[in-house]
Amino acid sequence: MYITSLKLRNFRNYSEEVIEFEKGINFLCGANAQGKTNAAEAVFFLCTAYSPRASRDSLIIKNGEERAEILGTAKSEYGEVSVRIVFNKKDKKSIYINGLQVLKVGELFGNIHSVFFNPAELKLVQESPEDRRRFLNVSLSQMSKNYFYALQRYNKILSQRNNLLKEPSKSIIRETLPVWDEQLSRQASKIICARNKFLEDIAPIVNQKHAFLTDGKEDLKIKTESGYYGTEEEIAYALYQDLKTGLEKDMRLGFTNVGPHRDDIKFVLNGLDARVYGSQGQQRTVALSLKLAEAEAFKQRFGEYPILILDDVLSELDKKRQRKLVQAVSGIQTIFTATNFDRTVFKDNAVNKIVIEQGKIKKK
Repeated sequence: MYITSLKLRNFRNYSEEVIEFEKGINFLCGANAQGKTNAAEAVFFLCTAYSPRASRDSLIIKNGEERAEILGTAKSEYGEVSVRIVFNKKDKKSIYINGLQVLKVGELFGNIHSVFFNPAELKLVQESPEDRRRFLNVSLSQMSKNYFYALQRYNKILSQRNNLLKEPSKSIIRETLPVWDEQLSRQASKIICARNKFLEDIAPIVNQKHAFLTDGKEDLKIKTESGYYGTEEEIAYALYQDLKTGLEKDMRLGFTNVGPHRDDIKFVLNGLDARVYGSQGQQRTVALSLKLAEAEAFKQRFGEYPILILDDVLSELDKKRQRKLVQAVSGIQTIFTATNFDRTVFKDNAVNKIVIEQGKIKKK
């Protein structure tokens, strides 16, 4: 899969521009704050309706404007698809696939696939479990609408259960909770099963990618910390029992203490916890290895690679690892962003170089 064109209107610092992409390596370059990352973000938005940089959609609308629009066209083995997203300051965003509006965000998933990485992805290793769960949710939602809808239902039921736990009457809680627990366990088991399978599948790939980037000097293993394994039925039963056992604690604290909203991933580097003992450079390579493995997971699932977006990654790597990374993305449409283009890093690779200046596309 690869994106062929991207049209931006009032998106971030762009008034109206069209970017033409090629199938292999695309290199967006220019000085800082010119719009490179904005363009990369727009491509990812077309795939997920989610921004890794903005907490609210209204923030991506250019200052002084009331609406913004992104339109992308991509090709895959199954044909061509266009995705258009319109943002309004006052209304929810509108999504169109091949010209037809879809009313649910979930219908966007699966049309264009992408994997996004920038320096902020260090959060995957350094920071809270919430960041690692977000990685799982974004990736798996692109792979499966069923996962996305199960996640939506789970979060809704979890919110209702947590509200009930704050009810002053303990007898009302005890009478009502079993209904919520049964529904919560059923949706949770779908999420946990999908996450377990995904992490099981990519674990050897993560190890392989990391060994390649580090010339075999480092061994990386990833482990799920969900605590639940087996079939959906087995997980649902085990979780339901744990919800019953933990009821008194949940009532005392006012929230649910078990379930996929507590899941985590552990990165073990050379036998040690990478979050605690890894240097920042090692942690960055761990996160990058995870993203490269994620791209392989898409290939295994759909028979073709996603669009790989590597935003400001090269500046954080030494020359040797820059070249290793370029080798690692062979055969994948990759969008790099950087302030400078170094031909020696790409050697004999054909590169579609796109210069961006103040939200304008300049000649190559």
